[in-house]
Order: sequence, then structure tokens, then C-alpha cells
Amino acid sequence: MSTASTIVKLPPQEGATLPKKSYLNSEYGLKSWLLTGDHKRIAILYLISITFMFFVGGAMAGLIRLELLTPQSDLMATDTYNKVFSMHGIVMVFLFLVPSVPATIGNFLIPIMIGAKDLAFPKINLLSWYLYLAGAAFTIAAMVLGGVDTGWTFTTPLSTHYLNTHVVTAGLGIFIAGFSSIFTGLNFIVTIHRMRAPGMTWFRLPLFIWSHYAASILMVLGTPVLAISLVLVILERTIGIGIFDPTKGGDPLLFQHLFWFYSHPAVYIMILPGMGVISEVISTFSRKRVFGYTAVAFSSVAIAVFGFFVWEHHMFIMGVSNYSALVFSLLTMLVAVPTAIKIFNWSATLYKGSITFETPMLYAFGFLGLVTIGGMTGVFLGSMGMDIHLTETYFIVAHFHFVMVGGMLMAYLSGIHFWWPKMTGRMYPEQVSKLAALTTFIGFILTFFPQFILGYLGMPRRYAAYPPEFQVLNVLSTAGATVLGIGYLLPMLYMTWSLKYGKIAGANPWQATGLEWQIQSPPLTENFLETPIVDHEAYDYEWLANKTQHEVQTVG
Repeated sequence: MSTASTIVKLPPQEGATLPKKSYLNSEYGLKSWLLTGDHKRIAILYLISITFMFFVGGAMAGLIRLELLTPQSDLMATDTYNKVFSMHGIVMVFLFLVPSVPATIGNFLIPIMIGAKDLAFPKINLLSWYLYLAGAAFTIAAMVLGGVDTGWTFTTPLSTHYLNTHVVTAGLGIFIAGFSSIFTGLNFIVTIHRMRAPGMTWFRLPLFIWSHYAASILMVLGTPVLAISLVLVILERTIGIGIFDPTKGGDPLLFQHLFWFYSHPAVYIMILPGMGVISEVISTFSRKRVFGYTAVAFSSVAIAVFGFFVWEHHMFIMGVSNYSALVFSLLTMLVAVPTAIKIFNWSATLYKGSITFETPMLYAFGFLGLVTIGGMTGVFLGSMGMDIHLTETYFIVAHFHFVMVGGMLMAYLSGIHFWWPKMTGRMYPEQVSKLAALTTFIGFILTFFPQFILGYLGMPRRYAAYPPEFQVLNVLSTAGATVLGIGYLLPMLYMTWSLKYGKIAGANPWQATGLEWQIQSPPLTENFLETPIVDHEAYDYEWLANKTQHEVQTVG
């Protein structure tokens, strides 16, 4: 029997009390939160803000599915439908999916995981949250004033020629929110490089840190290209500079190149941090070091590098050269390799592990299933012949949602459930949370798997009306969306309940190995009373087994 399999999980401490002092009660009052420099408090502020934007985007998704219950456009006018799905995409991609894990879980944990007392630039960290709020305010203002009907991609000429929607307002919102992303990525890079505890070498870092480091590089290098693209759209729309309009000497394909040069790396900005979460959760609940640690670490960097060289596969039907399309098709296939390395290595980590099925692990299994399906269907779209048939159909919608919404949200919820005891000091009700995980997975499959079939049969996306023969699958998809909505709502309810009524968690309820689990829950404002000295690698369960139960509960 392996050493790891002898570790016994410590239950929540009956009758115990929360620490007298923590980052939550070190100061009181709204001002202490709005002017805080504590990375943990800023993470909580992000968590509240991002959750609100998620439900705004989710409400619009509900309207889309209600409209598609019937073949006719009978719930809302066609132009209103266009605005609803455009704003749904803009809110969910730029204001939820991109910042979800980095701005909340990453902000909270990166300093603690590397033995630091805060991020390198606390004031810039707070500024990034205010920029996020400002960007969200502009975006919601655009929605309230009349919406945007360009799709979430701000596609030209829709974004430059039609003057009855609020593209400028929404574009400014995403432009400002982009600076929030850049500042966050810069903060993470400097912190990881310069503030690691003594003994915390690169190959002792948790894989969560490697994933955030790779995503931060994408944030810093890719987001300015999106900002430039939106500025050029705004200039052409407001003062008529001919940048994308061919009648004025512009190039309509230029916007596509600029936008997708950012937006395909943005896929990895969204998914890489989630992959970091999954590495931590699978290692903890299988009681094993992540199989092929070095390969998984470098695969994160490889995904970040390849991410900048595959953008043109979004443009195969837009008149690009057949020869360049062939090259980008090959590169698209290659980017699947580092992703597959992660999937196979996680599977190998599970092999012969002492697996337990707590809620974070159930979400992690959901992630593995949905991302695998999403990734394999991405290979279909990377093939030029199949892509010509499937582009602009519901196959694209299903593929994107399986990877981004299914995979990313499963990872996000897995991470929130995993580190909730550390963030709050309290446990959530385990049985209800397991029900929520199962409900979310079933609801997601029912919602989006029928859309693969719809897309293959030729149903175009972004249409409010469709042929009657597609109604059965659309009704099934809408029914699944209802189940999925319940699955997403449940965690907000029971986690809010747990803040007051949840059992005291203790320092390390999961018996995990990371530095964050060796300090009190919730942590002190300064994280560590003394700078820790790291003398073991990440996921060293033999080291943990050699510690006494008393030490595990009281270090820091």
C-alpha cells in the first residue's frame, strides 16, 4: 500500500470556532473593503462582481432558449433577438469567462501558494477591480440603451456601418475591462518571478501556478491587440476613417485577423487557469502526485505559445489563401497535443489512486468529460473540409460551449468548492453540493449535445426562426437549459447559507499538500506570520503523511 493511501481525511471540527483574527474581520466597514490592498479581499470583491455578471449573461441565455422553443420568431423581434444573443456573448466572454478563475481564485491563492504575503502591486490589483467595474458599467449601459447586434465578436461591417446600436459604448466597456485583465496578468507574472518563498523553485510550484503564469503571458501580450481592434472600430464608426471599409481603402479581413489573433489565445486565457484548478483537485482527491508533473507544467506554456499561431482557423470561409489555411489547419491539430498531454496525465494520476468523491472531484470529472468532447469536436473544425460545412451552424455553438462554458465553469465551480473552506473557514452541505454537480452535468449535456446534431444537419446559428423539423431538438435543448440553470443557482444558495450555518472547516479539511492548506482558515491578512521555507515538491503526500495531525492543523 502506498504512503498516500494511508492518509485519513480530517472531518470538519464539531464545536470548533473560527479564528479570532483573519482577513475577513481585521477591519470593518465598507471603506475598508473598497480601499483594501489585501489580495484576498479583492478576490472576494471580484467574486461578487463576476457572479452578478454571470447571472446577467445567463438571463439573456434563458431568453434565447425561450425564443427557440418554437420555429417562428414569436417571443421577440428579430433585431431584438440579435441584440440579446450579442450581449449574452459579450457579457459571458469578456466579463465572466476571461476573469473568472484568475481574478477570483487566482487572486486569492497565488501569493499564499508561493509563500508571499501579497501580490507584487496591491494598489494595481485594486485598480484592476475598479477598471473591471467601469468596463462592466459601460457594457450594461450599452445593453440598457438599446444593445449591440454585432455578435460578441464585434464583426465588421456590422460594427462599423449600422448606426442604430451602441457599439461604441460596449466597445469602450470591453476596452476598459481589457486593462483590468492586463494589470492582473502583469501582477501575477511579477509576483511569481520575484516573490516565491525560499526553496520554492520553479519545479516545486503547484501546477495551478504554472497555468496562471502561462495565462498571464497571454493576457499581457494578447489583450492589447483586442484593445487596438476596438479602438479602430470606434474611430471608423465615429469619424469615418477607412480602416476596415473597402470603399475607403480599408480591408474587411484586417479586423478578423486582429480580433482572432487575440480571441483564440483568449480561449486559453479562459481554460488554462481552469486546468490548473483540475490539477490541484485531482491530485488531492486521488492522493497522488500529478503524473508527469514536468510534462503537465510545460504543456501549459506550450498551449500559450501555440495559442498565438492558430487564429486563422476561424477564417477558412472568408477568402483566405488555401495555402495559409492548410498551415493553420496543421497548427490547429498540433495545439491539441499539449491539451491531450494534460488529459492523459490526469487520467494516469487517477490510476490506482485512493480516489474519494467529494464535490470538487465530481466537478473535475465533469470537466474531463466535457472538455474531451469539446476538444475532439475542435479537431473537426480545424479540418478545412469539415469546417466549411459546419461554420456558422449550431455545431460551432455546441463546440464552444462544451469547452468554455462546460469545461471552464466546471473547473471554476470545482475550484470554488475546493477552496471555499479556505476562503471562508466553513464547509458547505456536501450532499446538496453533490446534487448540484450532477444536475449541472446532466443539464449541460441535455442543453448542448443536441446542438451538435442541429449544426451537422445545417441549422444556422444566430437565427431566431428555423425550419420546423429542428423543433424537437431545440425543445430538448431548452429543457436542458432549465435543468442547467437550476444546477448553477444551487451553489449560490447553499454557499451563501454556509457563511453563517456551515460547519467549521479547520485548516486542512481535504488533507492537501499546498502551502495554502498549512495556514489557518480563513487566513490572516498577512497570510504567514513568518516567511515559510519550502523543503519539498508540490503534491508530496509522503511529506504530509510524516507530519502529525497537530502540525497539519496549526502551521502558520
